[in-house]
Formats: sequence, structure tokens, C-alpha cells
Amino acid sequence: MQNKQRPSTKNPFRALKRLFGYMWSGYKIQLIIVIICILLSAFANVQGSLFIQTVIDGYITPMVTGEVKGFSGLLNAIIKMAAIYGVGVITTLIFNRMMVKVSQGTQKKIRDDMFTHMESLPIRYFDQRTQGDIMSYYTNDIDTLRQMISQSIPNLFAALVTFISVFVAMFTVSVPMTLLVIVSVSLMMVMIRVVSGKAGKYFGAQQRSIGKLNGYIEEMIHGQKVVKVFNHEKEVISGFNELNEELWSNATNANVHANSLMPIMMNLLNIQYCLIAVVGGLLSVSGMIKLSVGQLASFLQLSRSLNNPIAQISQQINFVIMALAGAERIFQLLDETPEVDEGYVTLVNAKKVEGTLVETTERTGLWAWKHPHEDGSVTYKELCGDVTFEDVNFGYYDDRMILKEINLYARPGEKVAFVGATGAGKTTITNLINRFYDIQEGKIRYDGINIKKIKKDSLRHSLGIVLQDTHLFTGTVKENIRYGKLDATDEEVEKAAKLANADSFIENLPQGYDTIITGDGEGISQGQRQLLAIARAAIADPPVMILDEATSSIDTRTEGIVQGGMDSLMKGRTVFVIAHRLSTIKNSDVIMVLDHGRIIERGDHDSLLAEKGVYYQLYTGALELS
Repeated sequence: MQNKQRPSTKNPFRALKRLFGYMWSGYKIQLIIVIICILLSAFANVQGSLFIQTVIDGYITPMVTGEVKGFSGLLNAIIKMAAIYGVGVITTLIFNRMMVKVSQGTQKKIRDDMFTHMESLPIRYFDQRTQGDIMSYYTNDIDTLRQMISQSIPNLFAALVTFISVFVAMFTVSVPMTLLVIVSVSLMMVMIRVVSGKAGKYFGAQQRSIGKLNGYIEEMIHGQKVVKVFNHEKEVISGFNELNEELWSNATNANVHANSLMPIMMNLLNIQYCLIAVVGGLLSVSGMIKLSVGQLASFLQLSRSLNNPIAQISQQINFVIMALAGAERIFQLLDETPEVDEGYVTLVNAKKVEGTLVETTERTGLWAWKHPHEDGSVTYKELCGDVTFEDVNFGYYDDRMILKEINLYARPGEKVAFVGATGAGKTTITNLINRFYDIQEGKIRYDGINIKKIKKDSLRHSLGIVLQDTHLFTGTVKENIRYGKLDATDEEVEKAAKLANADSFIENLPQGYDTIITGDGEGISQGQRQLLAIARAAIADPPVMILDEATSSIDTRTEGIVQGGMDSLMKGRTVFVIAHRLSTIKNSDVIMVLDHGRIIERGDHDSLLAEKGVYYQLYTGALELS
């Protein structure tokens, strides 16, 4: 399935509101302290600028004219001014350090929610997206949020407060001069809006390009052997260059617009400063407005103080735009519909008392379906492993059915095998038993119960799967086997390994069961990985097993060992087997031949050979599976 293209940021304010919700929910007190510190810092900066008027008009000018003698008053004024600026420095330091903790904590909370929610999503979600794109949520997108929370948001808020405070102070000094500043600042704001709008479009495209490139890189890393076997290095490099070119183009366009904003703004601010100095001096000398030397100097300092918040806004707005593009991707993940589970029948431990099933907290090895009814009564039914498909139709898309009118039954302890070409629907049937996907029509019953009524975790707890492509986790051999039953003892782990014929090779590993496995089983063979997967399924001890081409990728000698482990695992269980090698399913109770989503033949090995149909042709080699 193709990865779906994500839209660019459509509602940045909604994403920003949700982000503030995360921050406020966990760090109310810290944010209140940050706000107070920002207000104090802005107040100190404004007071420092206004104090210049007091120093010049109250001390320096009178000293020049001879009205005041001595420097004691001026020294006290300078000390007072230094103290005001000191408050600004301290409060700025406090809120910057505090925002680091807020950003890291918020980042952690978002990651926690992302991973928790991801685990609740259906398999369909992961089938439609590359792993690299999903990983990009946890790396690039989260990192842009960290930068925005720790730096951009507090700096923007501080700049806004300073901006307003400076304007209020300017009005107290000179209304006409302030109106001149408003005109020039309005032109700058229009410039910021135009340039940042274009940058935002490309920052959203940049984040999407990063996700696509990461997905491609991860895919190529996993497929390096295939790439080299078929000498596709040039094609792979070409594909990478194409995606990298797209990322380069989007990133360049984003940063060209973003980086051009700062020099434009700084030059406009310098022009504004010069304009205020010239116009203010001329108007004051001509007598059109009353401005003392101290007032003019103070106003110029306020004007210069205005430069910093405007520069901060123009600089940080780019980081905010990029972060909001990442935030929207993250919130898209968090808004994905989780796997729906309307089941109410649960799996419980049970024991028999005078022939009647009774629920117990002890692990007895006997399981039962706990079925509550509308009248308040509860009935228990022993878990046996009876699986039935009744007129099942299924498609990944409603307008394209993969399985058509599937009817089958597997009685407890029976081995049911599926045979057919690739794409015939074999694996799809097993995915429906697990409810990885829900059917459009028909019913699937488990021990007579519609599986839609069974809680998904209970349903899957009763099933064991051994796949062709095994997945081992980083950890010891013991921990990988114990993954099937987390509370299993060491004795149970070893018993499961012996059942799966894995004990002999494990004992020959450097640290035996404590040998560390990394990189999905690097250092051990494919057959050994399969044996560990079988042991993992065995320790879970489920009544129903699904073996999805578990021996198709190993050699014949190893297959014999693995097959022995699977035979031990299958004893007394209902088993669904998918196999390309027909020799592994000869002893199945029922063999079903599928073609284009339909069951075209069914029966045991001997009866199907006697029919001399498709199975006969497959077994004799007249027809090959593709």
C-alpha cells in the first residue's frame, strides 16, 4: 500500500492550542513563574530606557550648566539604573532555565502519548506507512517542538510583552514621534507576514520530505543484501538522490525565505533609528514639538529597544512555523482512530468443580470464555479451539474483495493447511482469525462465539503465531523466549526450548540462555531464529496455532529440525498452516486449495490426490506455486 501524502499545516492555531494544553497540564506553576519573570524583564528594560531621561535631564544637563555640582547624585542614579538592568538579567536567566525543564517534560509527555497511542492503532495503519516516516515523528518532528517550547515560545512572548511595554513608554515621552514609529513598524509587520507565509509552506513540505527520505533509507538498509545481489546500487542511489533533491529543494526554499527575513528587518530597523534621530532633532530644534535632550535620548533608546523584539519575532517565527508543521504531523498520529474493540467476552483462568467451570485467579492450564449477558447473568465456556468461517467476504478496500464466500471449520486438535499461489488469500485468512482486520460480510466463530464479541486481547491471547519472517528483540535468548509469557520461570523457558528443538543450539551459544541477541538475531541462522520463535509460541501454550510459511526460508536439513519442533508444538492444538512445501502438510487433517480468494478444493492429502485436480498437479510438479 502506498504511503499517503500528508497535507501541509492548515490550522496552526489549533496545533498551538493543543501544544499549550500539554504544557499547561503538567507545568502550571512553572509557566506562571515564567510569565512573571518575562513581565519583570520587560519592565526592567523599559524602565532602564526611561531612566536615561532622568539621568540626562536631572543630572548631566544641570551639571553642564553649573546648576548642580558633584557627582554623588549621578553616581546614585547610575547604580539605580544598573540595579534595574540587573533585575532584567536575572529574570531572563530564570525563565530561560525553567523553560528548558518545561520543554523536556512536555516533549517526554508527547512521546509517551505518541507511543501509547501508536500501540492502540490497527495493523492497517502500519501497513500504509513506512517505518522511517513513523520514526520521523519521534526524531525530527519532536525535536522541532523541543526547540519551539524551550526557545521560540518564551522568546516570542517576551518580545511581545517588551514590544507593548516599549510602545506604552514611547507614548509617555512623545505622541507624534510614536505615531511615526507605528507607521514604520506596520510596514515591517506586513513584510514579516508575507515572507513567513511563504516560508511556512516550504517548512511543511520539508518535514514531509524528511519522513519520506528516512523511510527510503531504512528500507534500503534492511534490503542491502537484495540490492547487492541484483546489482541495483545505481538505481538505489538514483532513488535516494531524487528524494534528497526534493528535501534539498524544500529545505532551501524554506530557509531562503526564512533567512532573508532577518537582514531585511535589521536594515529597516536601522533606517527607522536614523529617521527618528533626524526627524526628532529637527522637530525639537524648530520648536514644533517639545523634546528635551534627555527625552530624545530616551526615545531613541526605546526605539533601539524596539528593534530587539521585532528581530526576535522575525527570527523565532520561522522556528515556530517549522515546529507547527511537525506538531501537526504528531497530532495527526495522535488523532488516528485507535483499534476498535467492542468485544465483551473475555478469557479467564478456570477450574472444574463437580463438572462445572468456575473462574479462578490461579493459572490452572484450563481456560474459559467468560460471557456476560444482557440479563446480568454470566456463563463460562471452555476454550477448545473450534474455529469456523461462515460465508466470509473480505477486502482491504470495500470495493475490492480479496476473500469471497469462505466457508471452513477447524475442530479442536485438527491441522488445517492452506495452499495456493501468492496473493490467493492464505495469510489474509489467518489475519482475520486474529482480527488484525475485520470482515465486511459473514461470521467467524471461535468455540461457537462470534469473534467480534470477544475482546481482542483475549482473542489474541488464545492464539500463537510463528511467521516466516521472525522478529527477535534486543535482549537475551531467555528474554526472547519469555516474550510469549512474561512471568515464565527459567524452567518453563528451558522446557519450551526443548519442546521446540532449540535447546541444543542454545546450549552451544557463548552464554547459553543468557546470550545477548542484537540486530534482530544477527549471529544466528535463520533456522535458529525460527526455533526461538517456535519456543516463544510454545511457552505461551495457546490452544490455536498459526504457522505462516514458517519453514519456507530455511534449508531442507534445518527444516527437519524445525519441523520436529513444530510437530511437538502442534500436538493437541488446532493448527492453521500456510506452506509452500507440500511435504510439510501431508499429514494435515484438511488441506484447502485457494485461488483468487476462493476455496476451490478441500480434503486430506490422499483424497485430493485421488481427485487429480489442482493439488494433484502441485504435488506432482505439473503446476508450480508462484
